[in-house]
Amino acid sequence: MAHLEIELKFFITDPAALPERLAAAGAVRTIPRTFEHNVRYETEDERLLQSRCLLRLRKDRITTLTFKVPPQREDPRFKIYRELEVQVSDFATMDTILEALGFTRRQVYQKWRETWQLSGATLCIDTMPFGTFLEIEGDPESITALVETFGLCWEHRIRSSYLKIFAELREAENWPFTDVTFDNFKGIKVNFSRHRHRFEAGEIL
Repeated sequence: MAHLEIELKFFITDPAALPERLAAAGAVRTIPRTFEHNVRYETEDERLLQSRCLLRLRKDRITTLTFKVPPQREDPRFKIYRELEVQVSDFATMDTILEALGFTRRQVYQKWRETWQLSGATLCIDTMPFGTFLEIEGDPESITALVETFGLCWEHRIRSSYLKIFAELREAENWPFTDVTFDNFKGIKVNFSRHRHRFEAGEIL
């Protein structure tokens, strides 16, 4: 498990202007805006969650099975995970296999993602049901340089996962649902700016 996923997120208040900003800086769009449907799996005793691990099946243009575990060494500047991914041919069949192995479908989460590349890093414009974020993934030096390039405030960086962000928002807003779907958020106006202090440079999950 040598691959390290190193990243940061930033909440974006002007998402309509973001693609133009990326292009002006020389970024190249590699994947157009694509819908993602993710399922998080868990054991009956929630062993994965307690170990800060993630087992996920994602359907977008392809189907990908992902397993993430915490790194041996943390870095307080970034969100870091050791990650294994494999492409599978059939979402429903893989779901059946995971169920047969004792994993249950615990949570669904969705997003729209547009992917760009710049200076050896991957930049993703992620539209979640509760807001739009810029996710920067790469080595620490590339991420730090791009934060400066785009005039982002380092103190406003977010190291939490989208599921952790949702869990905090759900508790604060007393939402009755656990799946992060666009249907569940119909009719709900989310003022993320009111809650952003909970996540900026905060804990990792």
